[in-house]
Amino acid sequence: MPGPKPPAIELTPVEKQKLEKLVKRHHIGQQIALRGRIVLAAAGGQNNSQIAREFGITLDTVRLWRGRWRDLQPISLADLSVEERLEDLPRSGAPVQITADQRCQIEALACEKPENSDRPISHWTGRKIADEIMKRGIVEQISARHAGRLLKRGRSQTPSDPLLADHQAG
Repeated sequence: MPGPKPPAIELTPVEKQKLEKLVKRHHIGQQIALRGRIVLAAAGGQNNSQIAREFGITLDTVRLWRGRWRDLQPISLADLSVEERLEDLPRSGAPVQITADQRCQIEALACEKPENSDRPISHWTGRKIADEIMKRGIVEQISARHAGRLLKRGRSQTPSDPLLADHQAG
C-alpha cells in the first residue's frame, strides 16, 4: 500500500532554468548537483520512492532535500541563490578558535627555517612549532597535535610548502 503523496514542488521558470544550468555545470560539487536533480525530479512529479530508485539514494535523502527546497522557496533568489539553497547547513560544534588570519600566520611561520627563530633544529616538529606559535602570540594556546594538523592540512592544499619532519608531539 503506497504511503502519503509527498508535497508538490512548483518551480518558477527562473528557478527551473537555474537548477538545470547548475546540474550541467562542470565545476560543481557532485552533492550539490545531485540535490538539484532531486528537486527537478520532484518538480517533474516523481514521488520520493521513484527519485530514490533513480538516483540510488535513500528515501530520507529525498525527503530532506524536497523539504529543504520547499522551506527555502519563499526566499527570493536575490537573497538566496539556487546553489546556496542546496548547500549543507552549518553544523553544530565548538566555535572556530583560530581565525583565517592566524592560520595564515601559522603557515607563514612553518615556511620559515627554525634556526631563524633561534631554535637549534633543522625541521619543525608539532611541539616546536606549537611553542613558537604561542611564543609569538599568534594564539594563546595550541597543542602540538593541533598545530601539526593545521600544518598538514595547509601543506596538502599548497604542495610548495616545505615538508615537516614530524607532525606529532616531539
